[in-house]
Amino acid sequence: MNLTQTVLFIVPILLALTVHEYAHGWVAYKLGDPTAKAAGRLTFNPLSHLDVIGTVALLLFHFGWAKPVPVDPRYFRDPRRAMVWVAAAGPGANIALAFVLGILQRTLVESGIIGFYSIPHIIIGFTVFINLMLAFFNMLPIPPLDGSKVVAGLLPLQYLERWIQFERSGWIIIIGLFFIGSMTGIPVFKPIFHLARVLYWMFTGETSMF
Repeated sequence: MNLTQTVLFIVPILLALTVHEYAHGWVAYKLGDPTAKAAGRLTFNPLSHLDVIGTVALLLFHFGWAKPVPVDPRYFRDPRRAMVWVAAAGPGANIALAFVLGILQRTLVESGIIGFYSIPHIIIGFTVFINLMLAFFNMLPIPPLDGSKVVAGLLPLQYLERWIQFERSGWIIIIGLFFIGSMTGIPVFKPIFHLARVLYWMFTGETSMF
């Protein structure tokens, strides 16, 4: 991408990451944990959520991450169940944002306010799509993704220790899957892409342009 395209696309990505992390902190705060608020993370300022390495990786490889919101389960009445809600909040917020923007895009196009493949159409469409991709990727049950925390909160206690041991190797698994995909051409994460395209069509009424 040239500089203009990079600027146009980096804003939707930062928005998706910011909404994702804010939702984690907001739900934790509502359940009794003030840690994120005390750390200044209950904000929509993307600078408060950026991770240096994750941002550089995002610019260079188009895959990155934000700085995780701090959560202290000791503040929760039922830490395991509360962590399920906290973990699910990030992907849930991304899907909700994608839905709202999808309806907005459909309304603007049908009313003739914006045209197909105009800059506003592309930006809104990309924002919808990247939020869906971020949500579904994070719901994979692989540590440290949000899906693994949901699984940890729902597992019977007798299996929890094994799952905690599995969590220690989570990043290795994720990096390994990306490496296998890039080296072999096997579309490891293609199902996520297809699922995002289906919801993109449901929300916007259009075939995904991405």
